[in-house]
Amino acid sequence: MALLNGLQRGDVIDNKSLVDMFQVSPQGGMRRSIKTNSLVIISDHTRGSVYEDRWMGDIFHYTGMGLTGDQSLYYRQNKTLAQSASNGVKVYLFEVFKPKKYTFQGRVELVGRPYKDRQPDTEGQMRNVWVFPLKIVD
Repeated sequence: MALLNGLQRGDVIDNKSLVDMFQVSPQGGMRRSIKTNSLVIISDHTRGSVYEDRWMGDIFHYTGMGLTGDQSLYYRQNKTLAQSASNGVKVYLFEVFKPKKYTFQGRVELVGRPYKDRQPDTEGQMRNVWVFPLKIVD
């Protein structure tokens, strides 16, 4: 299914194209755009990420933002994603398997309540994180 300027699931784009297409910041794992009313979430599997994002069947379990200490469900884009079923923001998922190559997985929606998990932070300390169960809707 074609989306945004012909972007289709499985297409690989660079960061500049992602920024231009969605009007988002050039960095970060959760990039909000007021202009396009969207939230781009990126799961980078190429480097030692502190986030333990994973597919379980057809549900993607995406770890919220915050690198150290306990995460808050009401912090910045965690709140945007948690409220995405009612706030009108469209959420798009990209995965990175090779450095600087963003693989488009599609538009996603929250399919369950965010839940707490225990994961290490950037300093190796165990902490509470929020995990968002997402499903591709395109």
